[in-house]
Amino acid sequence: MKHLLSAVTIFFIIIIAASCRKTSFIENADASLSLSADTLHFDTVFTTTGSVTQSFKIFNGNGQKLRLSNIRLMGGNSSPFRINVDGTPGVSFSDVELGANDSVYVFVSVTINPTAANLPFIVQDSILVNYNGNDRFLQLQAFGQNAHFLRNQRITKDSAWNNDLPFVILGNVTVDEDVSLTINKGCRVYAHADAPFIVNGSLKVNGEADSRVIFQGDRLDPEYRDLPAAWPGISFSSTSSNNVLNYATIKNAYQGIITESAISATPKITLNQCIIDNIYDAGILSLASSIKATNLLISNCGSNIAISGGGNYSFTHCTVATYGSIFNSHKNPVLFISNAFENQIIPLKANFTNCIFYGEGGITENEIVIDKKGSPDTADFDIVFENVLYKNKKDQPDATFINEIRNQPPEFDSIDVARRYFDFRLQPTSLAIDAGAVTNVTIDLNGNPRGGPAGKPDLGCYEQ
Repeated sequence: MKHLLSAVTIFFIIIIAASCRKTSFIENADASLSLSADTLHFDTVFTTTGSVTQSFKIFNGNGQKLRLSNIRLMGGNSSPFRINVDGTPGVSFSDVELGANDSVYVFVSVTINPTAANLPFIVQDSILVNYNGNDRFLQLQAFGQNAHFLRNQRITKDSAWNNDLPFVILGNVTVDEDVSLTINKGCRVYAHADAPFIVNGSLKVNGEADSRVIFQGDRLDPEYRDLPAAWPGISFSSTSSNNVLNYATIKNAYQGIITESAISATPKITLNQCIIDNIYDAGILSLASSIKATNLLISNCGSNIAISGGGNYSFTHCTVATYGSIFNSHKNPVLFISNAFENQIIPLKANFTNCIFYGEGGITENEIVIDKKGSPDTADFDIVFENVLYKNKKDQPDATFINEIRNQPPEFDSIDVARRYFDFRLQPTSLAIDAGAVTNVTIDLNGNPRGGPAGKPDLGCYEQ
């Protein structure tokens, strides 16, 4: 019996000893440790607003526990960067234990103080990981950018913005009634996710071919910079008038341009050489309004142009195109136009000259849909498409088509949906080349001359 007890005792001693060895810390200098990145890079971060949070992992590749003697932000409390180890904020962490073949997350963000610099500047720091006498470093780098910050800003008198620093909108910007805001060439306007641009007065955009005015969201990190619905968009209220946008780019918004009321012979909004791109809902959403657009590219939107409640519209040399993707299912036509809204029938006059209406990769068979309500006479319902290329399975009997090219591909230069690369210029073999009617439009979207050898221009916003 004594021999049996001794054997049992020895067995448990062996088990306990093995268990202790298994849970003990590896202390060799050549212990395996890896970081999931060697550098964290933050793209342009506007001063005072802060960045998104990035992270990396520290892996213990050993079959035993590993003690990290120190994880430290080298710049300490004065660093613009902030770290958080497994949910705990700080600048230095001691004796962090990692189980065998386990890992720990380190989260990093940055807030940059303003400087006197107009151009982007670089801020840097590093994170030390010390274990078993070894030092490993992860580098931190961010581009900082000073800016004009506008939080819930009302423009109460005629004003002008110039291209000295970017404009970052937090909350919203509102242009008061009977007030004009002029945005000069080269300005870049970045809006936060909750920051609509509201125009009750007038907006004048004075971009140029080589110095466009850009409106976009303020998330510039690679994962978010090209996502639609990053900011609300530009809204022109019923009191707004005499808006002229030259060489403006509006992108990545929930809705690009929203306009309501003010039907008149004088356009409420004039768009010259503008781009509206990658909009989640409607690129242009118009309710009983008036728009004149020339050399407009409106691409890859949930609904490129949606017009309801009648109005006056003129679109010349416009490319209206959408390709279905994970960001845009392309289930709506690129052009929807109706004379009705909430049981009201309103006179509608619209002319589309030298335009392209095209889409692929979705469930839409008709890229032009006309919804005529009631029985208005020709004077109250007049839609004309002249020299247009479009994709439609069904006829549209409520509009007049002159010299149309139907259900033929426009042959855009380069379309790569997977890489999100879209070049809407025309290939030399496109049927849209020299297919336009002669108008008073002498340049294209890029400011290049219009008209081919026969004097006839190409369809769409670009001249080949």
